[in-house]
Amino acid sequence: MSKKVLIMAGDGIGPEIMEQAEKVLRFLNEEESLGLEFEHALVGGASIDAAGVPLTEDALNLARASDAILFGSIGGPKWESLDISIRPEKGLLRLRSEMDLFGNLRPAMLYPQLADASSLKPELVAGLDILIVRELTGGIYFGQPRGIRTLDNGERQGFNTYVYSESEIIRIGRLAFETAMKRNKKLCSVDKANVLEVTELWREIMTDLGKQYPEVELSHMYVDNAAMQLIRAPKQFDVMVTGNMFGDILSDAAAMLTGSIGMLPSASLDANSKGMYEPCHGSAPDIAGQGMANPLATILSAAMMLRYSLGYGATADRLEAAVSAVLDQGYRTADIYTDGTEKVGTAQMGEAVLNVLKSSN
Repeated sequence: MSKKVLIMAGDGIGPEIMEQAEKVLRFLNEEESLGLEFEHALVGGASIDAAGVPLTEDALNLARASDAILFGSIGGPKWESLDISIRPEKGLLRLRSEMDLFGNLRPAMLYPQLADASSLKPELVAGLDILIVRELTGGIYFGQPRGIRTLDNGERQGFNTYVYSESEIIRIGRLAFETAMKRNKKLCSVDKANVLEVTELWREIMTDLGKQYPEVELSHMYVDNAAMQLIRAPKQFDVMVTGNMFGDILSDAAAMLTGSIGMLPSASLDANSKGMYEPCHGSAPDIAGQGMANPLATILSAAMMLRYSLGYGATADRLEAAVSAVLDQGYRTADIYTDGTEKVGTAQMGEAVLNVLKSSN
């Protein structure tokens, strides 16, 4: 039975990195007879330019009908002057919300070949393998009411609402505990329960859930301490679970421990493991079109897609091994380049991965 993959390249470097990931996927699809069918849709600024909105109803319907989505990147200075309600990022947020993609998995894994590229000492990051589980469709990014208002004294005031329901916390908690069970059975829940009532409830529910997973070692940590500990001793963590805003910040911080955010994939899943897969980096408009962007995070996102939503775990393993082999060969894009390695561009890096796959027939 065929499976539908929707490709949404987006803006900035999105199209050029997506070209490499799609090339690799099409090769695997043909060689292993995976039965994947590919469709394409615009999103973000590209969609605004073509249709006036960051996500059309047709594109949303294609997303709903797909088995998985491979997403590139969105946004850039070109669209920053638009009203916030129609900026490129709203297309991504609507996809997450409409498809109920509540669970974001963001690995921060340091390939041993890139230990020197990290800003921390190699002994602090060697062997790093963290998975951050971030709640994605609730919290302050979606809470109502929100806006900018004028007070009686004429002063303007911005306001947002930080809110989580019990059911939202339970489902992200279950995803985190189940994920921890498949790894090292160690879970750290991050909150700010000493200040925010919403995270006081978060901690209470995580503690109750932990009783259902007695094999998992559950700990709690305030978000400010968690940020400090990620820099001080990152290898103490295995799986971390937290809300939308804290997860957004901590996962980017963790990403830089690995040498480059250009190496890191992510998955956003619904309750049935249907998901959207995207690199952790942004659209990088400063280097767009120059052929120097790192496509490996997008290629590794495709591997996550094969594993989590499409059911091809062995193919995912093969693709991840190909990326590691390319790093062994010394190929580096500019973001991970160090003396003694070979600097290559976007297309050359994608071709190198494809050549390894072809040689492993």
